Amino acid sequence: MTELVREGEVVLIYFDESRKFLVKAKTEGRLDTDRGYVFLKDIINKPYGSFVKTNLGFKAYILKPILNDFIEKFRRVTQIIYPKDLSFIVFISGITSGSIVVEAGTGSGVLTATLANFVKPKGKVYTYEIRKEFLEVAKRNIELAGLDSYVVFKNKSVEEGIDERDVDAVFFDLPTPWNYVEKAYDALKPSGALIIFIPTVEQLSKVILKLREHKGFVSIKAFDILLRSYKTLPGEIRPNTWTVAHTGYIVFARKILKQ
Repeated sequence: MTELVREGEVVLIYFDESRKFLVKAKTEGRLDTDRGYVFLKDIINKPYGSFVKTNLGFKAYILKPILNDFIEKFRRVTQIIYPKDLSFIVFISGITSGSIVVEAGTGSGVLTATLANFVKPKGKVYTYEIRKEFLEVAKRNIELAGLDSYVVFKNKSVEEGIDERDVDAVFFDLPTPWNYVEKAYDALKPSGALIIFIPTVEQLSKVILKLREHKGFVSIKAFDILLRSYKTLPGEIRPNTWTVAHTGYIVFARKILKQ
């Protein structure tokens, strides 16, 4: 079934990988690019996957945005978790539509948006951030992605405790997550997952030691995700020269009842 662009929808205008634009379909205004301009009214009622031509004759393809398109346009005030790590984090956590999850360390909201995208429409993300200015940026980013109704923002440190109980998963992206393992334990339902993202080996060692000492977690695992992309031009198909290698360590554990 062909889906048409409706007035007010956010649309991805695609020329190539370096020329991608999120715009709102509306009766006034235009998108100006180095390939010419497109009147925004001209994309209303056009089928997704079709194109309009700029005044200079270039094709501007009309695509329905996916989560990564929004994330690429997020304002970043902190280091973000990369898609290669985000996808694995969501997979091992076991969350799905209807899951209730807690995140500590909202930052720019990239992980927050990813979690919200998977727990919608019946689930909820409760995200904790001590810096109000970061929280405001994250709110705007998540509103851009249309996911704000699935997120509860809290300007609070998890050091003060996690308000929620019997949650399906807890996610930490914090400098000293080992200090809050007990807080995560209290919030999780039995067999719920704790996932921690940290950049250094020193932090990894402290987290694993704390989880082993705690006696309330099993299936303690650590991962480092590597991803290699390729050029896809005919006659030039090979690995890209530039790549993102190590970005961080992912620690996974599941809650058990203490004996």
